[in-house]
Amino acid sequence: MKTKPKPKTAPLEEYREKRNFEVTAEPKGARASTNSPSELLYVIQKHQASQLHYDFRLEWRGVLLSWAVPKGPSLDPSVKRLATAVEDHPLEYGNFEGVIPEGEYGGGTVMLWDRGTWAPEVPDVDAALEKGDLKFTLAGKKLRGSWVLVRTKLGYGGSKKPQWLLIKHRDRYASTDDVLIEEPRSVLSKRTLAEIARDAGGDVAKAAKGDPVGSAAARR
Repeated sequence: MKTKPKPKTAPLEEYREKRNFEVTAEPKGARASTNSPSELLYVIQKHQASQLHYDFRLEWRGVLLSWAVPKGPSLDPSVKRLATAVEDHPLEYGNFEGVIPEGEYGGGTVMLWDRGTWAPEVPDVDAALEKGDLKFTLAGKKLRGSWVLVRTKLGYGGSKKPQWLLIKHRDRYASTDDVLIEEPRSVLSKRTLAEIARDAGGDVAKAAKGDPVGSAAARR
């Protein structure tokens, strides 16, 4: 006897269920579109919540596919960065920078760390995602060139979410420089996390923990 397949979660349903939009300034988002535009949005948001991480997002089929990268991206092809798949986000989230109130899901300070466009290096993105091997090119302010997301296995490290690795390919944009230290400020406002928290009435001391040691904001 065949079992019925589980119904797919509607686009952005999980995202909206986790948030109280009467409290948080995060965008609720319009209904996701199935259209694939010629230029696809790429975003990384630096997020000082309970722990610092970087939210890596790629536009696809009207939403932002999202992964949480605890240690942030690396320009060094020899470095593999763990990336945990999280719920899809609305396209409007690509403009979000500010403070999520404490006590809310993801409470803390969010910086728009990098933004640009991306292009797949594979003929079928959906098939690549299903296989767990997505190669793509980034055209951001800080990250550029060829990259790959490779799925490892479910449940790695105790997580129930799919685990991937974010890896830089060897090209002219590869480097051993630490882009997280050298480029700590927002591409939108040029502010540090502490400055974003200060301007939005957030927890400045908590936000400053995500800024590089010795930065102007961290010394305040």
